Amino acid sequence: MTEKEKSHAELLYNPHDSELCADRFLTAEKMHQYNKIHLNNIKEREAALRNILGGAGKSPNVHNPLYCTYGYNTTVGDNFFANFNCKFMDSGKITIGDNVFIAPDVCIITEEHSFEVQERIAGFEYTHPVNIGDNAWLCAGVLVLPGVTIGKNSIIGAGSVVTKDIPENSLAVGNPCRVIRKI
Repeated sequence: MTEKEKSHAELLYNPHDSELCADRFLTAEKMHQYNKIHLNNIKEREAALRNILGGAGKSPNVHNPLYCTYGYNTTVGDNFFANFNCKFMDSGKITIGDNVFIAPDVCIITEEHSFEVQERIAGFEYTHPVNIGDNAWLCAGVLVLPGVTIGKNSIIGAGSVVTKDIPENSLAVGNPCRVIRKI
């Protein structure tokens, strides 16, 4: 298996592999260009966004700046909106449904370092996919950790750290994020 295949299979992999380094460099170039496009230039931003992400439905709108590890591991559905300073740490897969709103300064992370000291020192890591259901809203400053699924129609309150799955139709807040009521 290649290191990229290992990362997608949630196996220990080396992110310093030459193929992955080249992919990150290319993504950094694409993001640099994307982040220079004026917010009023919607068509150019959408075309550039489609060149970064692995897939996007109808009418994706992401305010710059945007940051991704690879970009191609992230897919978004129809009517996706992400506000300023969104971060997709997408060494693993990030799948986002339709009509999802992401507020400023949200970070979605798929990577985690090894718990074994020598593997961690060597730079090895794992990935765990993140899934966000249709119609979800992640409020400002939310941090979504590796392996989490956020159910459809759910709202994650500002500043929350999502460490575990959130069921659909839930309002969840806090650090760690907990469901406080159904919606």
